[in-house]
Amino acid sequence: MTIYVLRHAIAEARRQGHPDATRALTAAGIKKLRIVLRRARQAGVSPALILTSPYTRAEETAQAAAEILGCRRKVVVTRALLPSSSPDRIWKEISAIEESSVLITGHEPLLSQFVAFLLNCPAFQVDLKKGALVRLDVSSSEQRPNAILKWMLTPKLAGA
Repeated sequence: MTIYVLRHAIAEARRQGHPDATRALTAAGIKKLRIVLRRARQAGVSPALILTSPYTRAEETAQAAAEILGCRRKVVVTRALLPSSSPDRIWKEISAIEESSVLITGHEPLLSQFVAFLLNCPAFQVDLKKGALVRLDVSSSEQRPNAILKWMLTPKLAGA
């Protein structure tokens, strides 16, 4: 299985009295994200399914990915990608899916922790920028996955 990990793009600043979950993407964030996603499409990225955190900024990121990458299935919102979740919980959800490729959108530090979990390297650190996309090829769907990090595309590398 191929797993793509996409951190949400640049979002509005936190504001007192406004729930963090409702922060939307900024115009600059959307612009950079679209550049990353177009590069990814050129590289052949075409997930069969997209899962996202229920937070507004992650859902907006997932919808842009579905549009640009041509994912025809409805984006699936899951609590497994909430910032308070765990890599184990994400894996449990993904490993139950019978698709060859899945893209997930969510938040830091959870997504970096999930990458380290897939690589069986808890100390592995990833500088996952907002709007960055990682590809991992998972060769095992057992209780504990075994993945290979294939590449990471940041907005800067994509030319954004």
